[in-house]
Amino acid sequence: MSKLNQIKPPRRLPNQRGANFRLNLLQKILLIIALLIAVITTLPVMVVLLIGLLPTFTIMITDKNNTNKLIIVGCFNLAGVFIYLFHVISNFTIRDAFFIFSDIFNLIIMLGSAGLGLIVYLEVPNLFIYIYKVMVQKRLKTIDSQLDKLAEDWGEGIKGTGTSLPSETQ
Repeated sequence: MSKLNQIKPPRRLPNQRGANFRLNLLQKILLIIALLIAVITTLPVMVVLLIGLLPTFTIMITDKNNTNKLIIVGCFNLAGVFIYLFHVISNFTIRDAFFIFSDIFNLIIMLGSAGLGLIVYLEVPNLFIYIYKVMVQKRLKTIDSQLDKLAEDWGEGIKGTGTSLPSETQ
């Protein structure tokens, strides 16, 4: 019997839940009731959040496995919506919530901030790759200059391009 077969997975306690757990019917009903109460009591805030966070909801539905993208775009999107959320909280009417969406620039800021988050998600790795390439090229130039300096002292054979060593030329 190999050692791999002898390794046992860690045991879970009965009250521990794994990554995949399901809610029972009572928990689902209580969650829906709590959500309905939250929506009814804070309707202007929910309207702004629902419309403003559409890009984040879209990523949640279409790209479930890419949590990094969801976090980055969601944070940028929430930052764009947060400005108008304070306005709705200070003027807590449904009319003011819809008034925010009547101005196209407010929508551009809310949804454009999610677009900015997507650009950051897509382009920051390329930026780091470029910076790393520049650092490597600088390091190679330093190593080449040190090799040239050694070649002056010890002869061209040290570079691997010449055929003779300094002791053979004498």
